[in-house]
Amino acid sequence: MTRKTVVIIGALGFDFHAFNTVFRDNEEYDVRAFTIAGEQNVGTLEAEERKYPAELAGKLYPNGVPMIPEAQLVPFVKEHKIDEVVFAYSDVAHIDVMHKGSRALAAGANFRLLSPRFTQIKSNKPVVAITAVRTGCGKSQVSRAVYRYLVSKGYKVVAVREPMPYGDLIEQNCMRFATYEDLDKYKCTVEEREEYEPYIEQGLVIYSGVDYGKILEEAEKEADIIVFDGGNNEISFYVPDLMFTVVDPLRPGHEMKFYPGEVNARVCEAFVLNKLNSAKPEDVKIVEDNMKELNPTVPVIRTNSLVTVEEGKSEEIRGKKVVVVEDGPTLTHGHMAIGAGYIAAKEHNCEIQDPKPYLHGSQKSIFEKFTQLQDIVPAMGYDDQQIKDLEDTINAIPADLVIDGSPIDLRRLIKCNKPIVRIDYDIESLGTPSIESLLDEFITKSVK
Repeated sequence: MTRKTVVIIGALGFDFHAFNTVFRDNEEYDVRAFTIAGEQNVGTLEAEERKYPAELAGKLYPNGVPMIPEAQLVPFVKEHKIDEVVFAYSDVAHIDVMHKGSRALAAGANFRLLSPRFTQIKSNKPVVAITAVRTGCGKSQVSRAVYRYLVSKGYKVVAVREPMPYGDLIEQNCMRFATYEDLDKYKCTVEEREEYEPYIEQGLVIYSGVDYGKILEEAEKEADIIVFDGGNNEISFYVPDLMFTVVDPLRPGHEMKFYPGEVNARVCEAFVLNKLNSAKPEDVKIVEDNMKELNPTVPVIRTNSLVTVEEGKSEEIRGKKVVVVEDGPTLTHGHMAIGAGYIAAKEHNCEIQDPKPYLHGSQKSIFEKFTQLQDIVPAMGYDDQQIKDLEDTINAIPADLVIDGSPIDLRRLIKCNKPIVRIDYDIESLGTPSIESLLDEFITKSVK
């Protein structure tokens, strides 16, 4: 039998899951390469020689699977006469997905998307999945609220997160995070810390890694219920018993324009319409109309996204000259221009300092590439040099203090020459239905 040759277009996340669930040990296919997407993995070395290791790739790949920059896709497809290009990463505009597809088709390969039917793993424990239509909608706020409520009901709960592993894939194959020391143990980047630290701060356990079948086996050993907190707007890796999809009225229309967020909108069992305290009524109306078109029969949970200043620090920041730092991926491929830190600064009449004259190293290229960035410093740190560039940029900006709106505590990561005040955010339900009411129904139906 002649095996179909395949390239998986990826960003060090769902591409590995797609390989593990559909292609590994499947003798119909010969996966010749993964690609690495520079627009997603901002600042990573696209030309760095990496492989999906043989130890994880299965019996058909004794030498592992190479990774190449996505920019090399077309010549690679032509040279190796690739039969199929499989698109396998998230938070990409529909038009950009088809531009990539057109390049693959023109180079001579079929272009393929994978349905959740073929990539989702069935758990032995009930699963609540929290997805979104875009990165930065407030998905992690919802996930932590779900987690806390289920724990309050007496259940043992474990979260599973889909970020992007950037280190040694064998070491990071199945990771469990319960303490800050675990972050150092697995040499987590800033982007990974942003996903795990908020759970650790609340005393919660979260798993992540590469092989989500193995991760599920480990999580099931200590959990009554699994909470899947997907990266970006990723599709759940597990078959959900209850699925929320978070929608953002600050980016009206995006729920119908980004892959695979629209898939999440069409298959969820409840929408969470977040950030209502920050959104314009006309934008909320656009999103409401789109939700009705995409998935008309499911309930809509309405929530505020509440921004809070570190305890005892509210008056300390009022009226001060400040540097505002926000979550990196939300500002970059999430296309947001502001976040919780900016909102808190404005609410406290702070004078936000322009970072552009003081940018160092990779921060300069990030501002050049993502032109919506103006007054906010993105917390980017895929490697030690990027973290140093972030530190040098913040230290160079003349200001009284730093407002940290990223999900991590920057004080644990950089040496700063000015005080850092953290900003947090959580959700507030508005009326019924609520997250809690749907969880009560889920418990009655699905939890033994």
